[in-house]
Amino acid sequence: MRFLHTMVRVADLDRALDFYVNTFGLQEVRRVDNEKGRFTLVFLAAPDDAGTARETQAPVIELTHNWDPESYSGGRNFGHLAYEVDDIYAFCAKLQAAGITINRPPRDGNMAFVKSPDGISIELLQKGPAKPPQEPWSSMENTGSW
Repeated sequence: MRFLHTMVRVADLDRALDFYVNTFGLQEVRRVDNEKGRFTLVFLAAPDDAGTARETQAPVIELTHNWDPESYSGGRNFGHLAYEVDDIYAFCAKLQAAGITINRPPRDGNMAFVKSPDGISIELLQKGPAKPPQEPWSSMENTGSW
């Protein structure tokens, strides 16, 4: 068994790509436009996984954009994604500088949560052992849900 992808439905593909690619740092590895089905699939990989994802088609996130407007509620667009990062404090600072709310700050030096423009929770996990607690993160409260 191997992990292939996680599918996330997005309401605005350009807005989602701006977040996942330009702000978050994922790379587009392939795209499918289906005229008959009226949808676009965009497959994204973490930079360290992009080569493998292009060859094996995994591990990726599949952004599904249905061309006809639709509202996604009740979990139809997913729960959360998880990514390991080299430096959780630096990564959260980068996201915060780009205007992204850190919903669950990395108070423990190990875990944080943010949300995509479509409300998908993204868990960030420190690669290797947790970093020592550090301000301003260690005294930051949660914001919203995560």
